[in-house]
Amino acid sequence: VTTIPTIGFNVETVEYKNISFTVWDVGGQDKIRPLWRHYFQNTQGLIFVVDSNDRERVNEAREELMRMLAEDELRDAVLLVFANKQDLPNAMNAAEITDKLGLHSLRHRNWYIQATCATSGDGLYEGLDWLANQLKNKK
Repeated sequence: VTTIPTIGFNVETVEYKNISFTVWDVGGQDKIRPLWRHYFQNTQGLIFVVDSNDRERVNEAREELMRMLAEDELRDAVLLVFANKQDLPNAMNAAEITDKLGLHSLRHRNWYIQATCATSGDGLYEGLDWLANQLKNKK
């Protein structure tokens, strides 16, 4: 499977477990990040995808995540972290990503981390199951 980075954004509506998700896939490149906040309104769940193989930029990922979670419009959003690229031999596992991102410091937010491999689909449904259950419980 060939993958390319998201430039700009993609929007899709996905039906899963009787929930209609409007998914905004916003690119992670640093030039695009200031635009993220325009998509925060009415957000109930946030999926933050981390490159588990990129040890040099995991601190940058932490800073961006914490910056986002500090936004007032995301105060009630649940957080699903996909620790992606688990198929690569040097990838950090979910526990290591949890530590590097400082997830245990998130006291007043429901969060979950799932090890994933987007190219094979491994872990994606487990994460979405958690997210679907969280959103159903919020109604």
